[in-house]
Amino acid sequence: MANFQAGTWLFRTFSTVASQPLRVCVVGSGPAGFYTAEKMLKAHQEAEVDIIDRLPTPFGLVRSGVAPDHPETKIVVNQFMRVAQHERCSFFGNVTLGSSVTLLELRELYDVVVLAYGAESDRVLGIPGEDLSGVYAAREFVWWYNGHPNCRYLNPDLKSSDTAIILGQGNVALDAARILLRPTTELATTDIASHALAALEDSSIRKVYLVGRRGPVQAACTAKELREILGIKDLHVHIKETDLLTTPADEEEMKNNRIRKRVYELLSKAAMTRPSHPSSDARELHFVFFRKPNKFLESDERSGHVSGVRLEKTKLIGIRPGERTAAGTGQFEELGCGIVLKSIGYKSVPVDGLPFDHRKGVVPNVRGCVLSDTSGDPTLLEKGLYVCGWLKRGPTGIIATNLYCAEETVASISEDIKLGRLTSSSNSGREGLLQLLDNRNVRVIPFRDWEKIDSEERRLGNLRNKPREKLATLEELQKVATD
Repeated sequence: MANFQAGTWLFRTFSTVASQPLRVCVVGSGPAGFYTAEKMLKAHQEAEVDIIDRLPTPFGLVRSGVAPDHPETKIVVNQFMRVAQHERCSFFGNVTLGSSVTLLELRELYDVVVLAYGAESDRVLGIPGEDLSGVYAAREFVWWYNGHPNCRYLNPDLKSSDTAIILGQGNVALDAARILLRPTTELATTDIASHALAALEDSSIRKVYLVGRRGPVQAACTAKELREILGIKDLHVHIKETDLLTTPADEEEMKNNRIRKRVYELLSKAAMTRPSHPSSDARELHFVFFRKPNKFLESDERSGHVSGVRLEKTKLIGIRPGERTAAGTGQFEELGCGIVLKSIGYKSVPVDGLPFDHRKGVVPNVRGCVLSDTSGDPTLLEKGLYVCGWLKRGPTGIIATNLYCAEETVASISEDIKLGRLTSSSNSGREGLLQLLDNRNVRVIPFRDWEKIDSEERRLGNLRNKPREKLATLEELQKVATD
């Protein structure tokens, strides 16, 4: 709603008796998208909600981001299934914003467009050697073992060395480390992609280094994730005792943050514990604190392939607990490896016609209402355009965080409706979208066709004593959906 001023325009507002329904399009079918759809359906009885996604499969990071050995986290899919099956809701997969349909076209077709497509790219370090073979974004590795079509043929190098380095110490980093170190007999009964399980069964990786810029008090993981990886059978955990020494600022930080205190206690306990009966196939997990990557090293034997990372020692600067940053000291050391995973954060990608704050990696918005520029001026609103999830707030939080995020965005939509800021026009919505996609020969995958995929994956999984066997290429997914 660019430069809206009350009274300037006469708006026809929506009501439950309006002849024209409120036509809503949600772009992205992850948690943010489904929670938004659910809240809209409940808040507005006249709303018709269409969810589109570039993949044939719904559920976003619940399917492609949650680790296969975390089935309890995926139970939320049951809730999302009920939303998709609602009489006023439709899901259309295989529809890509930007190529199948533009943002401008969606805004012309729908009264409300909510962008919830998350963060599908990665932050970069910008240091020498980052483009070497064997250096991957943790997102790519996660997508690979979760059967995401974009990374089906990633084929990470798990054979040339017994050592992997993971840059970062957040939950995604711990997920990746756990998948590399957990016995494959335990992974075999999960919904891990079969190509990933086969590669892990043949893996030479026995040592994983988790590298963090700051100290154990500032580790970004949760106690639950840390406890899980520390509980892997026969795992040798290595932490330097000197890294566990705390300062008054550390003590203050733990006093004010119960999670950080618990993480520090778990790390301290792990440093003093050793497996009582080491096995011949022992795995090692090394926590490396106060180090930041300076350069990726190239192998002498394999041109163009990573052979290690040069790390710079760091120290914390600043006096405010929780806000101290890591600064380089000019002292360096090297760690050898055959694979590096960069778990340093996700990044959202803009599309044509969308205001975007490249510095923050989000769409400029006020409580989910998109602003036309990054000035923060609340009067510069884009009419009928909203955001939710990582695109709105950045790649932070857990699945449930998107519930509160969606509530805020839907509240903003409701306020705009109440104040007459949205018009009930002759927008064709779903019918217009399907006609446009048909004209462009886009093979749309509706929810009933996803249910065919779901049924086939469960059938294949049952044959292998797994919850499901994921179809991991677009060709396989589309074939089952359209048979």
